[in-house]
Amino acid sequence: MLLTAAAPVEPTTQWLARPSEAARITRVESGLPPLQIPGEAPRTLSLQEWMALYKIPGVSIAVFDKGALVWAKAYGVREAGGSAPVTLETLFQAASISKPVTALAAMHHAEKRKWSLDADINDNLVSWKVPQNAFTQEQKVTLRRLLSHSAGTTVHGFAGYAAGAPVPTTRQVLDGEAPANSSPVRVDTVPGTLTRYSGGGTTIVQQMLVDQLQKPFPRIMRDTVLAPLGLKNSTYEQPLPKALESLAAVGTLSDGTSVEGRWHTYPELGAAGLWTTPSDLARIALEVSKASNGKSRRIVSPAMAKQMLTRQSEAFGIGFMRREGKAWFGHGGSNAGYRATLIAFAESGSGIAVMTNGEEGSRLIDRILVSAGAEYGWKDIEAQDESPGGTVDLLVRAKGAEAAIAWYKAQKAATPEAANLSPAILNDVAYSLLRSKKLDDALKVFEANVAFYPDDSNAHDSLGEGYAEAGRKKEAIHHYKKSLELNPKNDNAVKQLKVLGDGGRDLH
Repeated sequence: MLLTAAAPVEPTTQWLARPSEAARITRVESGLPPLQIPGEAPRTLSLQEWMALYKIPGVSIAVFDKGALVWAKAYGVREAGGSAPVTLETLFQAASISKPVTALAAMHHAEKRKWSLDADINDNLVSWKVPQNAFTQEQKVTLRRLLSHSAGTTVHGFAGYAAGAPVPTTRQVLDGEAPANSSPVRVDTVPGTLTRYSGGGTTIVQQMLVDQLQKPFPRIMRDTVLAPLGLKNSTYEQPLPKALESLAAVGTLSDGTSVEGRWHTYPELGAAGLWTTPSDLARIALEVSKASNGKSRRIVSPAMAKQMLTRQSEAFGIGFMRREGKAWFGHGGSNAGYRATLIAFAESGSGIAVMTNGEEGSRLIDRILVSAGAEYGWKDIEAQDESPGGTVDLLVRAKGAEAAIAWYKAQKAATPEAANLSPAILNDVAYSLLRSKKLDDALKVFEANVAFYPDDSNAHDSLGEGYAEAGRKKEAIHHYKKSLELNPKNDNAVKQLKVLGDGGRDLH
């Protein structure tokens, strides 16, 4: 296996509340669920070997137990191919874990200023208003609904803005106006009737806080949450200030290359803008746990903390994920080049925060959670069955493209109409290979995808791109034309055919 040739990156920094935690760290590291290749015996890998397999340069972990931070440890390097180690102070993008922290600030000011959680949010918006329509006639967009993803608002998430690209204002984001790269945030279903994740909704809350408090959002978050909790390694400033750049981990794509310009900028601060460390995330979770148990009111009252941890919609409290039947609260995060997770148990004051600068970080984070859960006796954290996409990705990394194609072929033959099999699975893997400059392997996977799904327009479009990259112009034109035949609205095929010197509309 290729990963055995990668020199393991030793842990760089470690903090222990007491010496006995060292043994627990060792057990967490050695208890990761094994590598399971279909048809082979399970194989145990070290955390560093998993990092090498998934091309994750750096990992940082903080564990808290019985109401206190008990250990923190950092592994690897801040940048792919670099030598500067990840330390406990290294900043990562928290991505969507920004949302519950924003919710904490919003609830603080709701209590202080006696804002109703259930009034029309437009009552507190000044510089921008949620556009009214048929969906808002009977039910209103409210602060509670926005922070529990049940307000009917659109825009799931945000792509961020590459280094040097124009960055929109919050109002431009909300209206989908240039240079925003996301759609307008609007209400397209009756508020209160559906749980649907909406980063757009949290961006409305961001605007409301700025309108009401008349301060820049990063300052609001610093004054309301970060400074009161003593979080010295956290900021909502975007772009990241120059003075902090040397502390930041560089985002890494799934192929192991760095994000162009090191990281993206997210003006959607409330939804995705927090830079922080696992230790600071742990302190936030500890505060919420203490407040919910009546032992603190530094940010919100015990009554409000309990509201935040009470399910308000299908899967959310106020800001935090609250899955039915699960004891934990928390959130995950996914920005370009970063993955992170925060899981906490309010009753015991225990939990874990893990941050990575790798787009495949979630695959490793899931294993860390399972191992830590077993060590500390946390309920409701179970190993997840590997998805077809995860298995294909794993096979490509460990055994090569042909092994992955053979496995997929067998799965499709066994269950031709399986809902969890789709052209997107092989397409995603092929593009990862293409970005990694493994053109021959990418073409094998693109070709297999077309063979499995001959009537899928996107599969032909992607194969056309692969052939164009390989200089096989005639074959590229053929598959772009086939894609256009299957989907006459495929403007990309039209564009690429023109680039290749073909008009594009003559399908015969």
